[in-house]
Amino acid sequence: MGYSTVLVQRVGAVATITLNRPEARNALDLVMRRELLDVLDDVERDEGARVVVLTGAGGHFCAGGDVKTMREKRHTPAEGRARVELLNRMVVRLVDFPRPTIAMVDGVAVGAGCNLALCCDVVVASDRARFGEVFARIGLVPDGGGTWLVSRAVGLARAKELVFTADIIDAAEALRIGLVTRVVAVAELEQQTRALADRIAAGPPAALAMAKRMMNRAATSDLESALQMEAYAQGVAIASEDHQEGLASFFDKRAARFTGR
Repeated sequence: MGYSTVLVQRVGAVATITLNRPEARNALDLVMRRELLDVLDDVERDEGARVVVLTGAGGHFCAGGDVKTMREKRHTPAEGRARVELLNRMVVRLVDFPRPTIAMVDGVAVGAGCNLALCCDVVVASDRARFGEVFARIGLVPDGGGTWLVSRAVGLARAKELVFTADIIDAAEALRIGLVTRVVAVAELEQQTRALADRIAAGPPAALAMAKRMMNRAATSDLESALQMEAYAQGVAIASEDHQEGLASFFDKRAARFTGR
C-alpha cells in the first residue's frame, strides 16, 4: 500500500517507518496522523517484523503539529478537539504496539514530535538532536500524550519545567534527565540503532510482547495486580517452545533461535 507522508521498509526482522514530509520537518498534518495508523496496521500484519524503528526524513525527526495549517485557519474548539482525538488514536496505537519500538531521532523532535518519540519503547538520539515541549510558545497545552509521557520519563517536576519554559534542550541534556535512552554520533546513528534493533529482534517475540504490555500497565496498577499478571504471563511463557529453545541454547552454549511459539 502506498502512502504520501510515510515510508515503510523491512530489512530482516526490522521494519523502519519514516516520517516523510522533509519540507515541513515532518510535521504531523492530518494525513500523516491517519497514515501512521494505517502503516502500523500493515506492520503488525507482517509476522516477519519483530521490531519497529520510527524515524524522520531529511535530517529531522518531527517538528510537531503543522503550524502552517494552524495559521491558515482559526479553529473552533470542536475542530481542535477532533485534530487531537485523531492524534490520540495514533498515540495509543504506538504506545501499545505489540512489538518493541525504537525512535531514531536526528534533528528536531519538538512539541508532538517529542511526544511521538516518547511513545516508543526506546529513544536513540544523535548528538545533534534537540527536544522540547514547545506548546506554550504558541499558547497551547501539550498533546500527543505529553502530559503523561514526559513525566514518566523525567519525573513530574522536570516535566513541568519543560512545559512551563517551552525550552528546547540538546541531546546531552535529554540524556542526563532521562528523556532519551542513548545518544550517539550522528554518523553512527543508523548503524547503532540498527544494531540495537537486531539485538532486540533476536529475542523471544511473544515473551517480549507480554513484558512490554505488563510494564506499560505497571504505572497505573498496584503491586498485587502486577504480580498476578506476571504469574499469568510466566505460565504462558514457561510452556512455550521459545522457553525450551532458550534452555537448550543456554546449555548448548549457542545463540537461541526464537520463533514466537
